[in-house]
Amino acid sequence: MGAVNTFLVHLCAGAGLAAFLYRLPELVRRWVDPTLRALGVYFLATGLCFLVNVAWMRSAIADLLGYPEITTVMTHAAVVVFSAAQQVVLIHWSRPPEEAGPSARRRILAFQSVLLVLVCMYFLVDLHQLRVSADGTLLHGMREVENAAYMLLYLAVCAGGQVDVLRTCRRYAGIAHSRALRMGLVAVGVGAASLLSYCAIRGFQVVGTQLGWDMSPLEPFYWTFACVGSLLELFGLTVPSWGPATRLWWANYRSYLRLYPLWRAIYLEIPTVALEPPPPTGLRWMPPVRLEYKLYRRVIEILDGCVELRPYLTDRFCGPRGPAVTEDSPVDEALHLHRALHERATGAPIRLPRDDGSPLLTVNREAAFAEEVAWLVQVSTAFARVRRIP
Repeated sequence: MGAVNTFLVHLCAGAGLAAFLYRLPELVRRWVDPTLRALGVYFLATGLCFLVNVAWMRSAIADLLGYPEITTVMTHAAVVVFSAAQQVVLIHWSRPPEEAGPSARRRILAFQSVLLVLVCMYFLVDLHQLRVSADGTLLHGMREVENAAYMLLYLAVCAGGQVDVLRTCRRYAGIAHSRALRMGLVAVGVGAASLLSYCAIRGFQVVGTQLGWDMSPLEPFYWTFACVGSLLELFGLTVPSWGPATRLWWANYRSYLRLYPLWRAIYLEIPTVALEPPPPTGLRWMPPVRLEYKLYRRVIEILDGCVELRPYLTDRFCGPRGPAVTEDSPVDEALHLHRALHERATGAPIRLPRDDGSPLLTVNREAAFAEEVAWLVQVSTAFARVRRIP
């Protein structure tokens, strides 16, 4: 196993176990949910499948149990288990509850039978006694017809499960109701295709070895397809849970940064609007703790500053060059705020506050917070670009 594949094996093991631990609290709370139980089994089986192929773990297990290549059947058993778990997840996602339960139980029973047959065959053909490297173990044993039959049965089970996964993902990816779910189904489908490539390479190696060909040059490729396919499926099955939250966090973070020019200008002129001073210039890009709260505070402080500036806000006016900007546009509001901040700083006479129904200056407490943030981000972006008006 080359350095790249060694890294990928470690990454797959860590990703599978991390996904299991990530869903474990919810699994404990909702143990009665069969889909969640199947997902937990899938993540755990995937992580263990690659963990037992890590060099130090493989050696430790072999020494503990007294069989040089016992991790081979452990790997194959884990593949059968996570294939069954995948089937159960897709059945519950794609069928009504009254049909999903009986169908999932039948599928589990079928995979249990296949797993029992594989384990018995493995020990009957003495694959566990082979004393060669992990990469060459199966190829070394494929010269025997019994060993080749075992491997072909395992590959057939693995490929059959991935064909069903690919078919289901293609069917439902186009009609998924959410972007995260659609992305997840596409990723799982591509991962299933990659695992089918792994099965094809291993099957070709078995047949080629039976024909007396040297199939060792293909060894690195099957590991790569197996790892990439598993990583894509792990990503696809987890992104519906963490994808929307991550997307919301990223949107809030971008809004928080883009509001900074307007907030800072108001803070420098009216420091009392802020509960906390701004961070040092070099640290303002760092995401703050409790980002959603900090974004809320930044919006409120900008709006409070606008209230303080109302006596200095003039009627609609033109920019230094060109025609007048559109009323109530972000650029219009930015220009008004530039003028108001300048007049307040220079001690200009206070005028009566206007009441023009501006979406920025008239705070609509009933408007959705997301819409308010989006509007202020446009104003802040325009504020950072326009030239200050003396």
